[in-house]
Amino acid sequence: MRILARCSLLLIPMAMLFTISGCTVKASTKTLTDGVLNFLSSTSGKSWVTADGLVKDEYKAQAFAAINFENLKQNMAQGQGEYLASLGNLLGVPKQQQAEFFLLTQEKYALLIPSDETTPEDMLAALHRELVAKAS
Repeated sequence: MRILARCSLLLIPMAMLFTISGCTVKASTKTLTDGVLNFLSSTSGKSWVTADGLVKDEYKAQAFAAINFENLKQNMAQGQGEYLASLGNLLGVPKQQQAEFFLLTQEKYALLIPSDETTPEDMLAALHRELVAKAS
């Protein structure tokens, strides 16, 4: 019986700790998300989000690139990766052309990311130009 009582005494604080930490993670995630969404809507001069707080379809690639820029640069340099695949999906690159898209970003990396000062918007504009040129 004593062992059961001791276990109960340990379980209550542990349950409280998990409950409190869950609230903290949720609050931290909401704070981060709100901060990113505020940044995205303020930097463009127009709202990237709907009244429900969702990113509008026409801005999803820009939002994704802004949030994941460092990972995207690494994937582009390697010519593969999940971030690059996701960007391709957001840009409407068909599944059967993804390998070609990966190769393009790797071959044109110096044009897409010419300096440390390159922004996600600069990279997307350069990528758009390259995709249009390739399609012509």
